[in-house]
Amino acid sequence: MNQSSSKNRRSSRRDFLKKSGAAAAAVSIASRIGSLPAVHAAGSDQIRVGLIGCGGRGSGAADQVLRAAPNVKLVAMGDAFRDRLDSSRKQLQTKYEDLVDVPAERSFVGFDAYEKVLGSDINYVILASPPGFRPQHLKAAVAAGKNIFTEKPVAVDGPGIRACLGLYEEANKKGLFIAAGTQRRHQSSYLEAMKRIHDGAIGDIMGGRCYWNQGSLWNKPRQADWSDMEWQLRNWLYFTWLSGDHIVEQHVHNLDVINWATKSHPVRAVGMGGRQVRTGLEYGHIFDHFAIDYEFENGMHVMSMARQIPGCENSVSEGLVGTKGSVELADRRLYQIKGPNSWQFKGKEQDSYLQEHTDLIEAIRAGKPLNELKNVSESTLTAIMGRMSAYTGKAVTWEQALNSSEDLMPTQLTWGKVPLPPVATPGQTQLV
Repeated sequence: MNQSSSKNRRSSRRDFLKKSGAAAAAVSIASRIGSLPAVHAAGSDQIRVGLIGCGGRGSGAADQVLRAAPNVKLVAMGDAFRDRLDSSRKQLQTKYEDLVDVPAERSFVGFDAYEKVLGSDINYVILASPPGFRPQHLKAAVAAGKNIFTEKPVAVDGPGIRACLGLYEEANKKGLFIAAGTQRRHQSSYLEAMKRIHDGAIGDIMGGRCYWNQGSLWNKPRQADWSDMEWQLRNWLYFTWLSGDHIVEQHVHNLDVINWATKSHPVRAVGMGGRQVRTGLEYGHIFDHFAIDYEFENGMHVMSMARQIPGCENSVSEGLVGTKGSVELADRRLYQIKGPNSWQFKGKEQDSYLQEHTDLIEAIRAGKPLNELKNVSESTLTAIMGRMSAYTGKAVTWEQALNSSEDLMPTQLTWGKVPLPPVATPGQTQLV
């Protein structure tokens, strides 16, 4: 996609949104899907959004969807905590007074808040709670017939991935639309690079690497009146049952790019990692660094690194080597192919966090199928198998990760004691 075609694409998008009448859109989509209530509300093309999970990412996604297309309104919100919901709602209402209509009766708090949001008059739901809840929330959203924007990752263990893959098929049968928060798939630089890679610009891919190496992230000190559950939920990054560890929660982006480029997924992982710097109880029980060797079906290997330690060399990037050249992506915002088919991205980059919502809304209104749940499920499982290998010190195959019986979610969600699992010890922690 060159700069001219990118402009044409944006122009055609604006023309479509201006010219598409509500009645024409309703007839078109109803004829293709036969499920009008899931797509439209009150006989119009208005997108009525419900937000589940009002933390930083959820609030950001709500902000972006309100700017993604005309005739979008936020009408329901839910979170485990009242203070987080109120803060998010106030912020959004102040910024988008005419686009936010979330009265007290459509503001829900508690573990069952997601059910109440889905029971509201919405046709588009944002799932942005901690990833451990994602399979449960996806299941309920598909059952309710809602179009879905789901943040990544979509699970933290094998049982969760199996559920998501089943929901992908169920959503297709229902004619629902699902986009995932793997925003690189909606980013001009990546889209242009991937087109060239898939067209053979670097030849057959022989190997690669992907990194998410950075410093530490936020942490909220435990308050005297917090239960174990509240402490863990407010610091969800640091507990594997909630985040999957940072290789799953964060590095999934880079692994998704590798799967996208190769049109496949790894079949085996051998990894290492540990907890060397962030050793205090305030950081839960996750690792602070990982290194995984991923092997693909054709014998190709990709080196993966994920680290959250301050004072070190940082890189968030991907690279691939082929029989005809190589490609570098993202590090220092440089996107280029080296070799006979050399190329460097010089187009205008858009806000991919916003674009993913624009693309989903366009698909809904045009009745053009869009379901990214399988892609993001496979990329999430790629990260999970890497974590499983690093935690245990064992080689882990795709089938072992997918069919694992390790279910990390607590059997009961209550505001009380939640045991803190021990830090994994390679060579001692068992592969389940």
